[in-house]
Amino acid sequence: MALTVAISIGLLGGIGLFTFDYAEGLSYLSDDPQACINCHVMREQYSGWTRSSHQAVAACNDCHTPHTFFAKWFIKGLNGWNHSVAFTTGNFPNTIRIKPLNAGVVEANCVECHQVMVSNLHRESDEEALSCVACHGNVGHRR
Repeated sequence: MALTVAISIGLLGGIGLFTFDYAEGLSYLSDDPQACINCHVMREQYSGWTRSSHQAVAACNDCHTPHTFFAKWFIKGLNGWNHSVAFTTGNFPNTIRIKPLNAGVVEANCVECHQVMVSNLHRESDEEALSCVACHGNVGHRR
């Protein structure tokens, strides 16, 4: 029984390490935008970013992950899990669309970086604040 458990753990661990290496898992722990094009479906977004005004001042994680330590790594881990499941199963749309959770992260980062510019649009009120991407949907990913 102990040998069966040890072999099972070894096999699962080995397959997990192989998969992590094959998927270039360590690259996702960096802030390098090249990591975002490990998956072929992100090449259009990466290409758009290289031609955008944000390319000189912001990398992918600056917009797509929170700026606090715990929240950044939580979102990176959650997105990494979701992406690995989607790409392993092939269950993802051809057209990439940001999910509500991640759209909220991007919105918060827009407001944080552009505080002075948007302070009048995003002040505390009972009215719903305007979304940055409602008007600036392709900022960061110019096509």
